[in-house]
Amino acid sequence: MPKDIIIDCDPGHDDAVALLLAVGNPAVNLIGVTTVGGNQSLDKVTYNARAVLEAAGARDVPVHAGCARPLVRTGQVAAAIHGESGLDGVDLPRPTRPLGEQHAVTWLIDAIMAREPKSVTLVPTGPLTNIALAVRLAPEIVDRVREVVLMGGAVHTGNSSPVAEFNIKTDPEAAHIVFNEAWPITMVGLDLTHQALCTAEVEARIAAQGTALSRRVCDMMDFFRQAYRSNRVFADPPVHDPCAVAYVIDPGIMTTRRCPVDIELAGALTTGMTVADLRAPEPAADACATQVALRLDVDAFWDMVVDAIAQAGARS
Repeated sequence: MPKDIIIDCDPGHDDAVALLLAVGNPAVNLIGVTTVGGNQSLDKVTYNARAVLEAAGARDVPVHAGCARPLVRTGQVAAAIHGESGLDGVDLPRPTRPLGEQHAVTWLIDAIMAREPKSVTLVPTGPLTNIALAVRLAPEIVDRVREVVLMGGAVHTGNSSPVAEFNIKTDPEAAHIVFNEAWPITMVGLDLTHQALCTAEVEARIAAQGTALSRRVCDMMDFFRQAYRSNRVFADPPVHDPCAVAYVIDPGIMTTRRCPVDIELAGALTTGMTVADLRAPEPAADACATQVALRLDVDAFWDMVVDAIAQAGARS
């Protein structure tokens, strides 16, 4: 049976690919999408999520808008990477399904509580504000969630600061709440996602599909590549967020290491750092609920993504 997942996101070029992977792979059932201010403002990323689902023919997937800003801090956006719209470089169709009226946080709680315990996996790919508020409003969801597989953090080098990744640094208080709950967490951070580079060869495979969706994905990746070349050291863009969805589909695609992780909140230079304690031998699962992803089977990952885009393109 496919795994029920909820993607909490801030599209974002790589969030868009994560949505397409979830729509196009039969191993997961995307029961809903929630949005959070992050890569761009809440209204922009919410529109982008709806437009991507429209382009993929996934008009049955509900979208609910959530928190526009972090719990405590002033929000920041990543316009230098994702553009003023949050998804610059691509012409997406106008969404036809109305935006869900319920706030994302209350919808998340209701969706989890309405299903069998341990049947829903949360896949946050943006700041963790919505997830943190949900667990504070309804702590009973912790025992009902199957696992949390999030894109965020870094064991070693950050991108928003020398040691902090963008999603975590944007709302470190929310991340602190989420990481200190008892649910199983897999942190798919920069150590792993920087291996998932959309090279020219990968894009050629997508372009060869010849569908309207594949052309849109290539347009997205062309903009994303140029943004990274202009602002970062990467010649090809790392597609961070679909890595989290890929882990849910097939955990064997990654090598993980179990270890305690906590969030730095007060460091003058290190706020938002995901502090992974790797000093001791790897603990057992019943002694430590958190693991970090370190190595990716790159070929298997791209086979999965390319196939999902083909499947979604055929239905759109």
